[in-house]
Amino acid sequence: MKSHPQKHPLIIRRLYRNYRGYSGMMQWFRRKFSPAGKIVIVGMIVTACLGVDTNRTVAYQAFTFLASLLLASLIASRFSRPRFSLSRTLPRFGSAGESLEYSVTLENLGSAGQQSLKYLDVPEDPRPSLDVFASTPEPLEKGRNFVDRFFKFHRWIWLVERNLRATIEEREVPPILAKGGAEVRMTLKPERRGALRITGGTALCPDPFGLSRKLSRIAKPDKLLILPKRYPLPPFELPGAMRYQQGGVALASSVGESEEFASLRDYRQGDPLRRIHWKSWAKVGRPIVKEYQAEFFVRHALILDTFSDAAHSEKFEEAVSVAASLACSIDTQDSLLDLLFVGPKAYCFTAGRGLGQSEQLLEILASVETCPGEPFDSLDGLVVRHAASVSGCVCVFIAWDEARRAMVDKLRGLNVPVMVLLISNPVDPRIDRSELKLAKDDAFLQLDTGAIEEGLRQL
Repeated sequence: MKSHPQKHPLIIRRLYRNYRGYSGMMQWFRRKFSPAGKIVIVGMIVTACLGVDTNRTVAYQAFTFLASLLLASLIASRFSRPRFSLSRTLPRFGSAGESLEYSVTLENLGSAGQQSLKYLDVPEDPRPSLDVFASTPEPLEKGRNFVDRFFKFHRWIWLVERNLRATIEEREVPPILAKGGAEVRMTLKPERRGALRITGGTALCPDPFGLSRKLSRIAKPDKLLILPKRYPLPPFELPGAMRYQQGGVALASSVGESEEFASLRDYRQGDPLRRIHWKSWAKVGRPIVKEYQAEFFVRHALILDTFSDAAHSEKFEEAVSVAASLACSIDTQDSLLDLLFVGPKAYCFTAGRGLGQSEQLLEILASVETCPGEPFDSLDGLVVRHAASVSGCVCVFIAWDEARRAMVDKLRGLNVPVMVLLISNPVDPRIDRSELKLAKDDAFLQLDTGAIEEGLRQL
């Protein structure tokens, strides 16, 4: 959606333009100048300050020399015309907080060889739009002084950090002959879950003086899905026992009502034609049908709380990580796991017994977002519909109030064991388990942000 600048106050528009321009200039400066070039610039600033009075010091001569050297470097880099193409081999997934390596093949399209190159992949611009900057306060903004609230610099920094999906390290490129190529091993560290978009690459070609670099931009967009951060979990048992499942094992691989195959028997009046075993009929000369039996197995529901008024919440991100950790740890080879949450609408995704693997649940959790403004009750119908078929429920909540308490009570009224994992800030009040009226098989665990891994060890 395009921003409409006129609907924002003049001061907001001015601040936004200044911060955006400053961020862009600093990024250009970091890429344009080599470490030696940055030392020359610092030397220019120092000698300029010391050489103000040309009658008392000769520092101005050092300034003149350094300025001339830097100017010659910039002019030389302007005449450089390197041309490249690239191909990139990305892994299928990454995980938030875990560095990964991938390869980039750089092709030199020019007629001259290239040496001392460096290469950098460029992720999507993390700078927010004007609309987002104007309407999204920093979480700690209310507690800041008047000057900080007026200039909103902390808000800008927070928004940029929030949008920064990954950091990619600059790498040296082996010498490339004319019309030749070279492979570069890149290191990427994902900072946030979700879709990471790489807009292209930049080859940093040094000038003869080694002070500045020609920025040769190469358009090559790519996308990588970053899975949520996962925590190691101790061995634990989820609440609940096996229940009858409509459709049995075949629920995982076929559509409609079917059951576990048991044996063959003679045809009886009223048997459906789709159960006739034609090969046996041809062999024995009379109708033979396949007989099935109902099956009981374990099915758990993993309920993720997405109800937050904040577009970005640390508690919600931790809740997604906890849900992802559970999805990876729960054995779905002989059971089913339903992931239930509310986004633009109510969703239920199932993994296990051939229907899908936990990896697919992680892909879904990588993109799940909060649903601000939606009442928590909108999750009730989805949970109640599944309560009759599940062995137990694991509820990952980001708040504790009457609506969430009512859901737990409703599940208990349906004889469904529950495990409640409440994500809290360290300053939030402690919930007394004795007040929850939980049964013996139920569990309640309050996890503090910043100490989630330690809290999960109590499972």
